Amino acid sequence: MAMPTEPPSPDQNQLLMALSPDIRQRIFPHLELVNLTLGKVLYESGDAQHYVYFPITSIVSLLYVLENGASAEISVVGNEGIIGVALFMGSDSSLNRAVVQSAGQAYRLSRQHLKNEFNMHGDLLLLLLRYTQCLITQMAQTAVCNRHHTILQQLCRWLLLSLDRLPGNQLNMTQELIANMLGVRREGVTEAAGKLHRLGIINYNRGQITVLNRSHLEQLSCECYAVVKKETDRLSPGLST
Repeated sequence: MAMPTEPPSPDQNQLLMALSPDIRQRIFPHLELVNLTLGKVLYESGDAQHYVYFPITSIVSLLYVLENGASAEISVVGNEGIIGVALFMGSDSSLNRAVVQSAGQAYRLSRQHLKNEFNMHGDLLLLLLRYTQCLITQMAQTAVCNRHHTILQQLCRWLLLSLDRLPGNQLNMTQELIANMLGVRREGVTEAAGKLHRLGIINYNRGQITVLNRSHLEQLSCECYAVVKKETDRLSPGLST
């Protein structure tokens, strides 16, 4: 008979890990562990948000969606952050779509419990504002990257940001989904991924990407990855890769 597995610790999320003991006592009992499947939409643009999510082993992409249905990723969030910043920035709805990019688990907290703690103007307020600054930096850098850098450079940046938020060196992601995230044609992603494969940097097989040479991947990436990582390391306590 298989032994039941222990649930992951909230401390596997960098923001939850950084909370003081008194805040932990107030909000940890209200955290709910949820499984996030690949492609699950946590909320659409304009939806009322009832929860924030603290990813543990999952990655969530924030996408801006145009009226014609086209979309592009504006940021990626993993165990360093939180999904649903609109709830503590003065709005109950969001301007973007949140989609699970890599399946896994997350802890969620209700809107009211988050607001109760945030309105105490304590350490959680400062922590979440610092994280929001990280998120804004990533969004701004992504916009610049998508405008000025090659698909190969964008793919390298995207792979590195994703790796920073996963425990291993493998990602389960089809080229079509990557193209949707980057807002480019699938043929461009196929060509860029093929080059990385030929160089021995990645191995791609049936939707599974394995990074074999991270240092070479960093060399081929544009400066956008380094800018985002530096800001994340500076402002997000405990995040280190």
